[in-house]
Amino acid sequence: MKKVYVNEKWCLACHLCEYYCAFAATGSDLMYKVLKNAVINPRIRVEEKGNISFAVSCRHCEVPLCVKGCISGALSEKDGVISIDKSKCVGCYTCVLSCPYGAIMPSDSGVMQKCELCLSTKEGEPQCAAHCPNGAIVYEER
Repeated sequence: MKKVYVNEKWCLACHLCEYYCAFAATGSDLMYKVLKNAVINPRIRVEEKGNISFAVSCRHCEVPLCVKGCISGALSEKDGVISIDKSKCVGCYTCVLSCPYGAIMPSDSGVMQKCELCLSTKEGEPQCAAHCPNGAIVYEER
């Protein structure tokens, strides 16, 4: 199964992955109209520690602790992809505490959000990887 991988040696900390992630979640065709003067809430985030920077996103674990810990059944795994059913999420943060990578975070509406590989978008591939200018984020099978 293809997954998102990050090579921190190539990350420029430009944060474009965050903008493309936030844009992909809108379903719009015009980034400048949707994100102009907006506070973005992406499902991926760039961390900077000293002179190392890297993108943090869901790793779609083979044994997903977040799914096991979800008390409402909002998190599920299908074909290796971990997804959130926002209608079932009660915002208890159990999944946030369960995720060893810190890849689950609250959305603007209070329910949790995470990377779902942009599978529901018309492009069908993670926009963070598709638009990373330095190739630090890749979508591939390993």
